Amino acid sequence: QVSLVESGGGLVQTGGSLRLTCAASGRTLSNYCVGWFRQAPGKEREFVAAISRGGERTYYADSVKGRFTIIRDNALNKAYLQMNSLEPEDAAVYYCAADRVKWAEVTTTPNGYDYWGQGTQVTVSS
Repeated sequence: QVSLVESGGGLVQTGGSLRLTCAASGRTLSNYCVGWFRQAPGKEREFVAAISRGGERTYYADSVKGRFTIIRDNALNKAYLQMNSLEPEDAAVYYCAADRVKWAEVTTTPNGYDYWGQGTQVTVSS
């Protein structure tokens, strides 16, 4: 099975940027689509972005379109979430997840993912 570790979270001011990294080990990440999810206190885990195995297809939640970008580097076994123009509403614990799918498929629901990282905290000050 694949193990995932997120990093790159932290405290940023409104309008700032962060880049989250999801590092995979144990299995080749190219066998999985990768998703980013977030969960704020008292709220359910919500979809943020996802990318297909080869990176040719990406999906975003409406709330982050135009501000966040998901990319992956299969050679490095990593995926990233570039977050720009951060807003206080973006504050949450961010999780990356992996789902073993066919080449161009993408999973956008939490229940569809089999493997999860431990999360990284993103705090946005107003």
